[in-house]
Amino acid sequence: MNDYIIETSGLTKRYGDLTAVDSLDLTIRRGEVFGLLGPNGAGKTTTTLMLLGLTEPSAGTARIAGHDCTREPIAVKRIVGYLPDNVGFYGDMTGRENLRFTGRLNGLGGDALEARLDGLLRRVGLEDAADRKAGTYSRGMRQRLGIADVLVKDPQVIIMDEPTLGIDPEGMRELLSLIRALSSRDKRTILISSHQLHQIQQICDRVGIFVQGKLVACGPIAELGRQTQSEGSCVLELEASPDDKGLEELLRGLDGVREVYREGSGWMLHSATDLRPLVSRKLLEAGYVPQRIHQRGGDLDEIYHKYFEKAGDDHDHSNVKKRAKRAGA
Repeated sequence: MNDYIIETSGLTKRYGDLTAVDSLDLTIRRGEVFGLLGPNGAGKTTTTLMLLGLTEPSAGTARIAGHDCTREPIAVKRIVGYLPDNVGFYGDMTGRENLRFTGRLNGLGGDALEARLDGLLRRVGLEDAADRKAGTYSRGMRQRLGIADVLVKDPQVIIMDEPTLGIDPEGMRELLSLIRALSSRDKRTILISSHQLHQIQQICDRVGIFVQGKLVACGPIAELGRQTQSEGSCVLELEASPDDKGLEELLRGLDGVREVYREGSGWMLHSATDLRPLVSRKLLEAGYVPQRIHQRGGDLDEIYHKYFEKAGDDHDHSNVKKRAKRAGA
């Protein structure tokens, strides 16, 4: 069996002169939680629409579990569940009634459907609210009901669009735990489109960063962090005592330090490589006590912005070349 359940090759979507998705090559493994990250207009939604068979690509292919998303949309819909960013339910129907309606649309009924609904309502923590009208649910409750709704047809793949948007901290914790369990326990594949970086970092096995229609980086968060550091983007946060003039002079004199400046109660050191071992040793040798030494670069927010800035620089450089070409340079 192919380890990859979602595969795209050269997937492209153009709207006139605008290229919304540009030659996307992406593979997502079975049972993986994959985060598709990027700002509005980056191409995330267009990619989702092509995967769901709701819009045709201008070029390239997309396949889910071996089914062509464009030529076999019905087969794809049988195995894929979709959770939009703002789940819509009939507000004057109870949570259970909404799920029953979905079940009947999928050809289910009788005692088997009722047993499934009971199990799903327990699974998403809505058993006590099952017979309340959905119009009284909080956003977090609606999102959990949305997951139950998606699970009614027992999909292999679940695509979620901004699932954590507008949810309070406790609801966030419950939802993230539920999403993670869908992968680890159920072995379902989860594709999350989002810009909520901190939440995504907690549950994703890998992330892909979308900028201006292109996938500019893809991999585990730790690996992307190491890549940004290897490109000369190491930033060290440091606090030590005593925080005197001698400390600043010591830091500025370290080999490999490009820039030193104060930020808040500590110091920031920019370098091409990881200086933590050297800094720790030199501080102790000089009689200083390290209070905090933190290497930036492993946080998803920092990784995202680093790749976003890099892609923006490449885009600007490309535009310069295009303008020069049009001018006959």
